[in-house]
Amino acid sequence: MDDLTYAPVGATRDGRSPAGFDSFAVRTRIGTGPAAYRAATEAVLTFRMHRAVGVTIDAEGPRAAPGVRLVVGLGRRPLRILAPCRVVWAERGERRGGFGYGTLPGHPETGEEAFVVEWADDGVVWLTVTAYSRPAARWVATMGPLLGVFQRGYARRCGRVLRRLANVG
Repeated sequence: MDDLTYAPVGATRDGRSPAGFDSFAVRTRIGTGPAAYRAATEAVLTFRMHRAVGVTIDAEGPRAAPGVRLVVGLGRRPLRILAPCRVVWAERGERRGGFGYGTLPGHPETGEEAFVVEWADDGVVWLTVTAYSRPAARWVATMGPLLGVFQRGYARRCGRVLRRLANVG
């Protein structure tokens, strides 16, 4: 994974944000119970949530797994932004599942983003989107605080869409 554009790699797995990066975490309630957990985790790990949010995903494989390369497409042509990434960690456990991907050369930012579904002891299922990044392209740096507004808005949209996808009742 030596072509990743940042270090340290994998910090989102533990929800950490290294110094020198802008970071955020957005947590959204998805539903309750094992069926909601299973549906939400599957939607995250198969990139179904991302596609339903409205981004394009061109992935080397059908599921998030360490080493899988993907290109996320944001916006519409001719202004579509392409963001190459690689999955740096993935997990699917009894009560927690998700993955994190890191930026590759050509991505407008450097850093990592994670999408984690957790089934809490009280039965509630949550999605937490965590990221740390800094601009890699000059035009991204000119966005200033608006970049964080966009990123958090995207994370909230992921939660709303996943809630709909995981609605099993």
